[in-house]
Amino acid sequence: MTRGAEEDEQTVAAPTARPLPYPRTSRKVRVAAMLGYAALLVLWSETLGIPNDTVGVFLWLWLGTVAWNIQARPSYHLNFLKDWWLPVAGLVIYFFTRGLTDEIGLPVHVTMPIRFDEWVGFGQTPTERLQRALCGDPCLRSSEPRWYDVLFTTVYATHFVTGLTIAAVLWVRNRGEWIKWMRRYVIINFGALAIYMLYPMAPPWMASEQGALHARVIRITGRGWHDIGLGRMDVVLQGVGNPVAAMPSLHAGITFLIALYGIQRLRTPYRWLLVLYPLAMCTALVYYAEHYVIDVLAGALLAVVVLVGCQLWENSRDRARDRT
Repeated sequence: MTRGAEEDEQTVAAPTARPLPYPRTSRKVRVAAMLGYAALLVLWSETLGIPNDTVGVFLWLWLGTVAWNIQARPSYHLNFLKDWWLPVAGLVIYFFTRGLTDEIGLPVHVTMPIRFDEWVGFGQTPTERLQRALCGDPCLRSSEPRWYDVLFTTVYATHFVTGLTIAAVLWVRNRGEWIKWMRRYVIINFGALAIYMLYPMAPPWMASEQGALHARVIRITGRGWHDIGLGRMDVVLQGVGNPVAAMPSLHAGITFLIALYGIQRLRTPYRWLLVLYPLAMCTALVYYAEHYVIDVLAGALLAVVVLVGCQLWENSRDRARDRT
């Protein structure tokens, strides 16, 4: 048996808690496969929009791992399906259940977040201040986008792919770390879902349409992409989820989860730059009238609770295992 075949056999037989070793794939073949994968993904995104649903992202990530280890046996690639089907099924359930959270009969809250943000903004909500300063007075959908609109829209769109992309990289490199990350990622989604169901809340753009805000703010998510030829890609930004599933902000929560998890796991001094990711996301969310400041703070708190809770549980499990 060749060494490459031995590695593939070890991959299939490895215990689930151990990292999956790399099957032997030559560099030239890997580069060619990844370039083909990238070209196909770009073509898909330009034609149909960036994949944003859980199943679509999952399938594209699977194709990415296939391209990365293109010379591995089919049994190796089937391991991806065996490992991922349960968390992906849970995320699909989350995705569709989230759309029903405003149909269980609880009142949609409007006033509380406005009062909190007016307190933070010294009489005006930060959304009103940001749109006046960055978009214009008045801020209109037809207003000319600025360079930072491209940045903020890009940061906003990363929410739909970054968490699962990190999971795919960890699955290839170290399955034990993949399990830990996926545990945190699934829990934060369902934690947010529980709060959405108990506390449906109107975001700033909806409150403005209802006349609840003193000044008009508008939902301008997607500004900037059209001017650089990405107008057809903004399918990822439209018609997703439930408009009153706003407290906490899962966009903010997952970026904080990513940054804090990276700071916890990495050893490079540059890891602290990861805090720029949630800061940019939170600015985009408030500026685009998607969320209030209190929403992003709640998202950050949820991320901390999930990280600490999972770490304590894992530490307790490891101590119990050491005693046996």
